[in-house]
Amino acid sequence: MSTQSYTVSEAQKKMEYYCSYQERCHHEVVAKLQSMNMIPQAIDLIVVHLITHNFLNEERFARSFARGKHRFKKWGRFRIESELKSRHISSYNITKALQEIPKEVYWTTFHELAEKHWESIKIQNLQQKRKKFCDFLLRKGYETSLIFEKLNDLEKGITSEW
Repeated sequence: MSTQSYTVSEAQKKMEYYCSYQERCHHEVVAKLQSMNMIPQAIDLIVVHLITHNFLNEERFARSFARGKHRFKKWGRFRIESELKSRHISSYNITKALQEIPKEVYWTTFHELAEKHWESIKIQNLQQKRKKFCDFLLRKGYETSLIFEKLNDLEKGITSEW
């Protein structure tokens, strides 16, 4: 365990760098400062400095997070919302973040992901295949109604092939 101590100025520079190479939320910054053994008054001072100089912006973080997680990890709205809540992001910023994902892009991503996953499940037992399919998309954070609607469409495709 490191017992290195930092002056407010040193910690401030370190946090400017920490926030400049990747968007951060307040919660991450405070946790990092606590791990650097900074006292609460210093933490408050540094956080105010970071906000004032635009190194730290919760709305920008939330928007970037939502775009990135949807585009690269193919997460649905529920998962993104849950992850943002766990980072203590306000409801206002969560709403703004979810607006970053256009409806058409969301639907297209969902349908492509669902079809690809359905095809990848090699289980013969239809009940087990359904469960695996639904569990996967629920973990990804997609809406139950969307999942069941897609499942019905995919199953119609199976019966029409027979």
